[in-house]
Amino acid sequence: MLHLLCRAQSVKQMSNLNVANHFRVLSFFVPLSMAPPPLTHLPSPLRQLHQLYNSSGVVGAEGPQVLEGCPGQTFQVSLLLTHLLAAPAYQSDVLLQPYLSSWDELVKFMEALGPMVGLISKEIETKTSIIRQLALLSEKNSEAELGPDGSSVNTGAGTENDPEASQHAGPYHSLRSMIWMEMKQGLVDFQHQTESGCRTILRLHRALLWLKLFLQKLAETPVAGRLRSPSELCRESYQNTLANHHTWFVRRAAELAFIALPERGFFYRLVCVQGQEDLSILLNKVVEAIGEVYNRTQKALDENGMLDLP
Repeated sequence: MLHLLCRAQSVKQMSNLNVANHFRVLSFFVPLSMAPPPLTHLPSPLRQLHQLYNSSGVVGAEGPQVLEGCPGQTFQVSLLLTHLLAAPAYQSDVLLQPYLSSWDELVKFMEALGPMVGLISKEIETKTSIIRQLALLSEKNSEAELGPDGSSVNTGAGTENDPEASQHAGPYHSLRSMIWMEMKQGLVDFQHQTESGCRTILRLHRALLWLKLFLQKLAETPVAGRLRSPSELCRESYQNTLANHHTWFVRRAAELAFIALPERGFFYRLVCVQGQEDLSILLNKVVEAIGEVYNRTQKALDENGMLDLP
């Protein structure tokens, strides 16, 4: 009897060893991109995301409510939300520094999607660099910063609710102050292409609508049926937005880039969530913040007849 028990124990140990070896060998054939992240490295997403979703989204005395950082990722959705929530200012203006910082994170987001989409992000970086260079030049030019009476050109241009800001902020402090200054100095051409800040913002504005729509679609959870692929959603969002302003060649190149987009599991890992429910809560908050910035920009450009600058 003792002999039989020992033999049974030996067989059980061999069986466990074979199973372990089976999964060890199998792991060599599973791409790392398909493997889910270790749960120990995830922030408590569901509780934290629900707290974020139920927050007002307004920057208060304790600052904006955002997620913790996502370990191991260059793109940080927490930073994106921080910048987006800091961008709206006064009643209908947008601060350019957090606006451009939001684009810095969105560029990282696009680069994370692969080299083909990364090519699109390079064009975005070129445009954010133009505005930053214009801001630096204006700081070096006292005549560009000051009006005839020696006060900031921001006076009456979006800073009516902040007298102190109107005295110290430069012309590229906010969207409306930039529009006011460039219009006043004749830098905006409604007939020919120029590298004005207004024209550059318009191009970024159009791209922001594309990303907003893509993230909004990615957050959708159908009541019945399958989740659509990110590639399909991104292509559809592009066709409804940016494609209207691109040549045939650019449209074809963009759609080829979208084919190579990763599957949904990649996006879960990118923002450290465990599934579609958590992703929807988080992306809806991002889309809401983007929408506020987009609507303010749309209004400012529309009021100045700049939605169709060449």
